[in-house]
Amino acid sequence: MKIHIPTPLRTYTAGQETVTVSGTTVSGALEQLTTSFPELKPNLFTPEGKLRSFVNLYLNEDDIRYLPAKEDSPVQDSDELTIIPSIAGGCVASLIAS
Repeated sequence: MKIHIPTPLRTYTAGQETVTVSGTTVSGALEQLTTSFPELKPNLFTPEGKLRSFVNLYLNEDDIRYLPAKEDSPVQDSDELTIIPSIAGGCVASLIAS
């Protein structure tokens, strides 16, 4: 399966935009990804091994948080996993002024 890497994390994948891995589940694919690129692991997972709250994963078009099996969702070679980090920003004052 293909995993799409966001621009800020590509420094950990030697600049690769897409990485091909094998796995039978989302978590298995992520495990192979972080085994191949160990410096990526702390950016995706907490020290306890939980997916960081600001990391959003989409299996094809579906947010894995809303899939019944979540990270244990089965995958096929033709599937695509997209990593999207949450981005916060803006200013309340600018919202009030407008």
